[in-house]
Amino acid sequence: MTVIVVAAVIVSSGGRVLAAQRAEPPALAGGWEFPGGKVDPGESEFEALVRECHEELGVRIAVGERVGGDWPLSGGYVLRVWLASVAEGTPEAKEHLALRWLEPHEYFDVEWLGADHEIMKAVERVLQQG
Repeated sequence: MTVIVVAAVIVSSGGRVLAAQRAEPPALAGGWEFPGGKVDPGESEFEALVRECHEELGVRIAVGERVGGDWPLSGGYVLRVWLASVAEGTPEAKEHLALRWLEPHEYFDVEWLGADHEIMKAVERVLQQG
């Protein structure tokens, strides 16, 4: 069975992108990712995205366009990604070690985890198209 995971690429003025540093599990701790998580039973992908960003960052987001198709992850997981913006609140690292706003020239200054590196490349192309 495929497990759907959703992630938000939160973009602010000037094309800044929010990166989140994983706290756990130990194998992934310290790596950087986009916030998000698993879709719960009975929950839409959109609802999961909004819920996860509220739980992890303490913000309400406005969801924009989807980035790419299905991004395969290990263990039968599939990642689906959307652009988003902060609609309410200021992001806080509630479940992560740290958060960092990356300017366009800094997009690859962090150690992205697996699929997130490829997603950042796709996001960069989308943002450059304006």
